[in-house]
Amino acid sequence: HLFVPAPYALYAYQDMPLPIGFDKTLSQPFIVALMTELLAPQPHEAVLEVGTGLGYHAAILAELAGRVWSVEIVEEFASEAEARLQRLGYSSVGVRVGDGSRGWSEHAPFDKILVTAAAEQIPPALLAQLKPGGRLVLPLGPAEAQRLTVIDMDADGRTESRESIPVRFGPLETVM
Repeated sequence: HLFVPAPYALYAYQDMPLPIGFDKTLSQPFIVALMTELLAPQPHEAVLEVGTGLGYHAAILAELAGRVWSVEIVEEFASEAEARLQRLGYSSVGVRVGDGSRGWSEHAPFDKILVTAAAEQIPPALLAQLKPGGRLVLPLGPAEAQRLTVIDMDADGRTESRESIPVRFGPLETVM
């Protein structure tokens, strides 16, 4: 309830997506939990989150990983999430405004990368910023056929992907 607009606080614990503004939503708790489980963040790892929103998933990741870097394309969300996360004591989370498909090269490589918006193809910059042995989780595919997808990178940089459940996410926005 601390991560949704006040009018929706009563609905925060129901398993449904909630609007947060700018035609965006906070994913339903089941999807947040599933994506986090698939990502499997560890206490010693650095995680990149693409799509901060109001900071809820970043807070979850901060409870499980050593460091979280989160990129948000909507400036209002990024500033609100950063202030909220700091106020709640999540000092291990860094937030910036930017095109998440480009990652955050200054802090790369990352052990794990989580993308909370759908891409038709894996953004090359994100794969380039993933450590060998790392994992990327994202909704992948066209709007009518997205699947939650896990991409594992082996020690030699080869990737293997596996699909989980069908999902429906908003598109990963990019800046040209």
